[in-house]
Amino acid sequence: MSKESVTSPSAEGIAASARAAGAKARGLPPVHLWNPPFCGDLDMRIARDGTWFYLGTPIGRVELVRLFSTILRRDGDDYFLVTPVEKVGITVDDAPFVAVDFEVSGSGESQELRFETNVGDHMTADPDHPIRVIRDPETGEPSPYVLVRTNLEALIDRKSFYRLVDIGVHHEGWFGVWSGGAFFGLIPSDELLAD
Repeated sequence: MSKESVTSPSAEGIAASARAAGAKARGLPPVHLWNPPFCGDLDMRIARDGTWFYLGTPIGRVELVRLFSTILRRDGDDYFLVTPVEKVGITVDDAPFVAVDFEVSGSGESQELRFETNVGDHMTADPDHPIRVIRDPETGEPSPYVLVRTNLEALIDRKSFYRLVDIGVHHEGWFGVWSGGAFFGLIPSDELLAD
């Protein structure tokens, strides 16, 4: 391969490939089936608040962010935008998505929590889409997450986390929430009662 035929990955090229792949797919593109060559890193970053940046500038077009979100894949600790013909690395500060709201239906063990992300994904917390909480070892500050799809989580925003706490119950030594037939512990009951 000559040096003239090697091109650097660009957001425009990735977007064009994603549009072409998305036109053939019903629903989300099957990024888990694609195994293109790694083409390098792209100067793209997803901030903790869910803002996508390209070359240091926020991407203001919601439909472009949504398009990129559909071809996002996590392999190990690394994040990639993947099309049938290329795979480029991007930086994710925390989780790639933010759960900005949820709806509650049912009650008790039959309760369901349906989350919405900043890019328009919807999922019901259940054994396939678990909620988990990581606490900062120094401050104790909780960071709650819900699994959106394979290896890709959404950070649950503060207002939604407070709403989860409002509907939480104690179960088997944990304070947490029911959804989709599963109980998700947010904090050990004894720690909550000690506060």
